[in-house]
Amino acid sequence: MTDEYKTIAGTGEGYYTEKRSKFLAFAHHVEAVDEVKTLLDGYRKKYYDARHVCYAYMLGPERKHFRANDDGEPSSTAGKPILGQINAAELTNILIVVVRYYGGVNLGTSGLIVAYREAAADAIAHCAIDTRQVEEVISYQFAYPMMNDVMRVVKEMSPRIVSQTYDNTCEIKLAIRKSEADQLRQRLAKLSFE
Repeated sequence: MTDEYKTIAGTGEGYYTEKRSKFLAFAHHVEAVDEVKTLLDGYRKKYYDARHVCYAYMLGPERKHFRANDDGEPSSTAGKPILGQINAAELTNILIVVVRYYGGVNLGTSGLIVAYREAAADAIAHCAIDTRQVEEVISYQFAYPMMNDVMRVVKEMSPRIVSQTYDNTCEIKLAIRKSEADQLRQRLAKLSFE
């Protein structure tokens, strides 16, 4: 089981031109479909005079949630080549939008596929690639006198502290790499019986 995935940090832009058609490509880091819809609406408004606003996105560390859209181009000539570049770079949590300004000359299906693929590849080339960990959040409640023991486990395993409350009953929320989550759970559970 892998608990790492690759995404982009921020945004990147790419450009491709063929027979006077211009292809403007924009890559964005996204976490949810709502973000994708908001960004697409923005591009459709900004480039209202463009012939096509095609896109593809991939979401989730498992890379199972994706979509490709040709926006009126011949079937599979725009969205699929964009998605192909996302897959070739093994990226997720990414949206690539390619805006096409028609230059008056038809490119044909193979020409369109090359143009959308190259524009998307150029956008990815202008992005910083980031390797992230798949985390699991673990909540643990304990009595205040156990604080030192809990903090020793936190220090040794180095999870990220999401939140903590100290009262009669204390609670700590820890985010840790998915592959180490069971070990952390076991070590915390063991403290309850010491």
